[in-house]
Amino acid sequence: MANFIDKVMNLVSGTDEELENEEYFEEAQKEVEAAPKRGKVVNINTTTQLKVVVVTPESFDEAKDIAEHLKQKKPVVINLEGVEKDIARRIVDFLSGAVYSLDGNIQKISTGIFLIAPYNVGIMGDFKDELRSKGVFPWNN
Repeated sequence: MANFIDKVMNLVSGTDEELENEEYFEEAQKEVEAAPKRGKVVNINTTTQLKVVVVTPESFDEAKDIAEHLKQKKPVVINLEGVEKDIARRIVDFLSGAVYSLDGNIQKISTGIFLIAPYNVGIMGDFKDELRSKGVFPWNN
C-alpha cells in the first residue's frame, strides 16, 4: 500500500528528475534573457523591381537563352507566332522541361504566345478562360 501511495505522490508532486529539469530550463531561460541582443536588422521592404523578359525566338538555339532567364528567376513572355510549327513545338517542349525542373509555371496566353514564370513568380488566373469568356475585345460583348 505504501508503494501505491508513493507512486501517487510522485505523479502529483513530480519526481526529483522532473524538478531538476525544470530548474535547468528556468536557469537557461534566465541566461537567454540576460544575454546581450546580437543580430542583424534586415529591411523587409525591397526596392527591386520585377523585370519581365519578352522574347521572339527565330530558332531552337535561343531556347537555352530563355531557360537561362528562368534560372535567373525572371519571367519570360515568348512570342512564337513567326516560327515554324515544328520548331515552335520543340522550343515549347524544351522550355516545359526547364520549367518543370525549376518548379516554375508555363501558361499559354494565346496562339503562339506563352508566359513562363519561375517558382518565385505566381501566375493568377487562367488566360484561356479569360479569353473565352471576354473575347479578344471585352467591350464588344
